[in-house]
Amino acid sequence: MPSPAGISGYDSVSRALETVLASLDDSKAENIVSIDIQGKSSLADHMVVASGRSHRHVAAVADHLLTALKDAGFGNARVEGLAGADWVLIDSGDIIVHVFRPEVREFYNLEKMWQTPDLGDETLH
Repeated sequence: MPSPAGISGYDSVSRALETVLASLDDSKAENIVSIDIQGKSSLADHMVVASGRSHRHVAAVADHLLTALKDAGFGNARVEGLAGADWVLIDSGDIIVHVFRPEVREFYNLEKMWQTPDLGDETLH
């Protein structure tokens, strides 16, 4: 089943990820981290976390990314938090992008949570 933004298949997801990373780089987003969450979550295959220097920069990075995804043929992604621009979430289906102000990113520390190794079945609770 295709994702809400029209991304489907490995090649499409790979091309979409390249589009996301190129857009963030073009927008001068900082500390860009791409995390493969395939098999860890059914939410998406990849999560990308990046920072903007200010509210205005976070909003500009998000706007630029939305345009890049649409122009590349991936449709309209869902967006949350653009009005406040402390933390903008862009959901393109198979790729979820978080753009934070540095203080907010440090507080939530999403990368640490998603990059932890999977615990084995033998783990005692």
